[in-house]
Order: sequence, then structure tokens, then C-alpha cells
Amino acid sequence: MVEVAIVKGENPQTITENALEMVEAEKALVENKPVLVKPNYLNAKHPSTGITTDARVVEGVIQYLRRRKVGEIIVGEGSGFADTFEAFKVAGIDVMAEKWGVKLVDLNKDRFVEVSPSNPLALERVKVAETALKTTIISVAKLKPHRITTVTLSLKNMMGAVYPKGSMHFHLHKKIADLASILKPSVAVIDGVIAGEGHEASESPVKMDLVIAGTDPVAVDSVGAAVMGVDPMEVKHLRYAEEKGLGTCDMKRIKILGEPLEMVRRKFKRSILTGILSHLG
Repeated sequence: MVEVAIVKGENPQTITENALEMVEAEKALVENKPVLVKPNYLNAKHPSTGITTDARVVEGVIQYLRRRKVGEIIVGEGSGFADTFEAFKVAGIDVMAEKWGVKLVDLNKDRFVEVSPSNPLALERVKVAETALKTTIISVAKLKPHRITTVTLSLKNMMGAVYPKGSMHFHLHKKIADLASILKPSVAVIDGVIAGEGHEASESPVKMDLVIAGTDPVAVDSVGAAVMGVDPMEVKHLRYAEEKGLGTCDMKRIKILGEPLEMVRRKFKRSILTGILSHLG
């Protein structure tokens, strides 16, 4: 059984730390290796819109790491539709990073390395940020659906480390699974403090007051999908990732710690374009 924690509460930093403690996230870290905390800043909208990662959840991750004496911590993102540092500023990441003495990196301006996934489904080669290749990754995604990929959670979040991002379009589900074989998060955290329904940029916030975490990103994303009322088996990139041996999307093999799924599940509204655009995935 794979363990995934769902923790609900009023303090985002505390529930994030508690979720990481429940799944013993420190066991997934590599000693003396820098940690990349990778939030989702699709654009420069405030987290209260339900689009971007809450800085308080990122702070909870950093508090957890600091308590375990992790030395070098980097918060890195490559925004798709905004200046990354402007997105950091709007979310309050800049102030939080200064408080904790962590480095901020715009992955869009990083050095890129071309890599080839083993046994690719669709992505034969891709350029990825060197910082992501040289660190232990903690993906801190937002809880929200997506018009093409059904959900956009910890695995899809790794597209922020790719250049150009357009290279991922078409056969997107297969390419997300291929990318995960190169940039697989060691720890996955989903910010469901203020989630977003509709689609990935719809500005339709839903107050959930919860955080999901685990060391199997496929399982964490499966639980995230289930929380939104989506059958994980409907999410093709999760099935592809499982087939590649990257984790499990079988809910029968996932033990949920903390809040029972049925107590937090909510059927999220989804864009009417989802069915129309899904063929692009």
C-alpha cells in the first residue's frame, strides 16, 4: 500500500507540515543534495483566485525541510504566461523566501539540457532546466482541473521546467508521463487551501482548507483527482505513468491518512471545453 495524507485545517503552514510528517517525506530526500521546491505559477494571479500555489503552503514545505536541517533549498518555477518573478511577487513568494533565506530561480532563464526519456511514449527528447536535473524535487501543485489533461497536479506541474513549453503540446498525456520519468518529484504536495474549479485558469476559487501529500506523485495526483470528483482512471497521464512504473493510480492500493476521502470529496465543475479539447492530450 502507498500512503497519501489529506490534512484539513485553518493554518496552511501547519497542515502542510503535518501532511509531510504523516508520510515521512524526509525518507524521500537525498542527503546533502539540494532541494527544488517547484510551485505552480501558470500566471501572475494571486493564489486566492484558485490558479496559483499558496505561498503559505510553500512556506510549510520549507519549515518542514529546515526542521530536518536541509541545507540548500531553492524555490524554482518557469511561468507559462507571466514574468516568473512578477508571479513570485504577487503570490508573496519573494517575501517568504527572504524570511527563510532560500534562493529563488526563474527556470525559464536557467541553463537547459537536452535529455531523452527511456522507452518514450511520445517525447523522444526534451530540454529541461539544469536546476531541476540536479536537485531533489518537491512538486507543490494547485488543486484544479484542466481542459486538456483533466487535472493539473504534481506531474503536469513539471512542465514549468521545460523549454519551450510548446514542445509538450499534442500527445500531452503521454509526454507528461515521459517527462515524469526524467523529472519525477520525490515528494508531491497539492495545495487545496483555495482550490480552483472550472479549468486551469478560470479564476473560480473553492475554499477547501486542505493539503494532500505523499512520496508517490502518481498516487498523490490520483487522490487529488478523486478529491475533485474525478476518477483517476479517467486521467490518461496517470495511467501511462503507472504503466511506466512511476507510481500507482489504483485507489485500492492507496492508503489515505488523515481525513477520509469521502469527508473532503467535492465534485468540481469542469469547463464545457474539456471534452472538445481533450483530443489534444
